[in-house]
Amino acid sequence: MRKVVTFGETMMRLTTCHHRRFGQSTTYESAFAGGESNVASALAKWAVPVVHVTRLPKSDLGDAVVDGFKSLGIDTRFIQRGGRRLGLFFVEKGVSIRAGKVIYDRADSAFATLSPADFDWPAILEGSSWLHFTGISPAISENAARACLEAAQTANRMRLTVSMDVAYRSNLWQWGKRPAEVVPELVKHCTVIVCSPHDTAELFGIYPRPDEDPFRSVCRQLMGQFPALTTIITTERGQQSASHNTLRGKCWQGGRLLVTDTTDIPNIVDRIGGGDAFMAGFIYASLAAKDTLSALRFGVAASALKHTIDGDLPLASVEEIETIMNGDTSGRLTR
Repeated sequence: MRKVVTFGETMMRLTTCHHRRFGQSTTYESAFAGGESNVASALAKWAVPVVHVTRLPKSDLGDAVVDGFKSLGIDTRFIQRGGRRLGLFFVEKGVSIRAGKVIYDRADSAFATLSPADFDWPAILEGSSWLHFTGISPAISENAARACLEAAQTANRMRLTVSMDVAYRSNLWQWGKRPAEVVPELVKHCTVIVCSPHDTAELFGIYPRPDEDPFRSVCRQLMGQFPALTTIITTERGQQSASHNTLRGKCWQGGRLLVTDTTDIPNIVDRIGGGDAFMAGFIYASLAAKDTLSALRFGVAASALKHTIDGDLPLASVEEIETIMNGDTSGRLTR
């Protein structure tokens, strides 16, 4: 497989222990995570050559992030070093009828204060087949948004597949422009996006027509607005409680709506990173020349399995994912 490039912020994740509330916690479990680097980590585990591009502080914490990437087999040559601090996010896991919570602390992070001129995108993308980033990155700062745009424009000119999980997070957009002023220009250069009807209302002013399936309706309108788009995917979550969800995937491609079967996910361990696992699974299966429905099914299975794994990273093998994809959710002991 040809290499994939991911671009975005990697942070320290601090999680309360034993499902405690923030107000109860005196200790936190730490790990490093971020939407795009989660995707990179999954792809590296599945033997896809992958480069992760970010900016990290020149500190022991920054060194620890780089060492962690290297241990996973991720190419770190193009990571920039500088800035004052590593971004943080705090996690209180939901359980049963209590919802989970995430608190971000990313202001003035190394990534937020990057300089777009530091990234030589033609050199970074040389020999690649796919660029992936999310809508979280341009939300962090104006310079981060500019860097995303330059990366997407360059990848588009080089005829790479460009994917973006629009990942709308209203609380992160604090630097002066509304997401609707920034995200459409990014999507203009994308071939694949992860996007739901809720996202289209907030980002593009596109609403489902009353006489159509909501996802089909907004996808038709998006394709008309963005000619470079070939594929729009999303997951549809059913939520019985914080601990019990269902998941299925949807895709609009070539004028057809593709829908997977629904996967039941009882006894969730950690749902954060599930969307990244879905995206990584879709990229992996697409690069493996699977048909689109199979790629969608692999992504849903990867995401469902991630819900059973503590932390952000989808630490599951291709074989384990294919077991779920093929309908075996029994959890039988392997000896």
